[in-house]
Amino acid sequence: MSAFAHPFFLHALLAGTAIAAAAGLAGYFLVLRAQVFTGDALSHTAFTGALAALAIGWDLRIGLFATTIGVAVLLGFLGRRGRSDDVAIGGVFSWILGLGVFFLTLYTTTRSTANGGAGVSVLFGSIFGLSASSAWTAVGVAAVLCVALLAVARPLLFASVDESVAAARGVPVRALSLVFLALVGACAAEATQAVGSLLLLGLLAAPAGAAQRLTDSPYRALGLSAALAVAEMWAGLAVGYAVPNVPPSFGVIAAGALVYGLTFVRLPRPTRALPVG
Repeated sequence: MSAFAHPFFLHALLAGTAIAAAAGLAGYFLVLRAQVFTGDALSHTAFTGALAALAIGWDLRIGLFATTIGVAVLLGFLGRRGRSDDVAIGGVFSWILGLGVFFLTLYTTTRSTANGGAGVSVLFGSIFGLSASSAWTAVGVAAVLCVALLAVARPLLFASVDESVAAARGVPVRALSLVFLALVGACAAEATQAVGSLLLLGLLAAPAGAAQRLTDSPYRALGLSAALAVAEMWAGLAVGYAVPNVPPSFGVIAAGALVYGLTFVRLPRPTRALPVG
């Protein structure tokens, strides 16, 4: 039977495509602005936020979006001109991890009997378990993120390449940086459903890193990053369906790592024969 005959696969394909496109766009600017460490911090924030919501008895998406967006904006305020600072990220990172351990203990001792697999789903994703309503919600959120990222792409690119000149030309650099971080936080929360908080950074960084190596054109790299993320998502879903023992999130990240690794392979250039005589 074809994979497309199964509703769970169609839901995963629908949501995964939209989520990957948003992650590819956000990830490109993370790589361009050398803020990949921010993405790493937000992946742990997503885990902590989801467990906090579960421990309290709320929908885990409330915890995901509230904490990732809140922490992302907080990192922007602690940094210079709205850019997250490595020292601030390190401090918040350790604090978030500590909270994660606390909420994990609280959840496993009080509420895990109601949904014992929720913690694993947050860590590794559960895209094949999305319902139709959850899939369409993911598409809606991802579409809004894509539109917002494309709307700020031009000034954000200017501010990312030359911040001082952009500020001198009247670009609201700090406000723009905070908006971007909020969008990245929302993207991290949404992408956690697809690949889990543990592997989230791979979906944000790998396609963008490969795109940046393949072209010097910023707008072409932005589109290529989104396209690669979507292609890697499709590959991961195909592998997850064909080999049931392989989690689709692993397939997505493995495809991303493979594509990124291939960008380092230098193909031999064809040699032209020298004219004789």
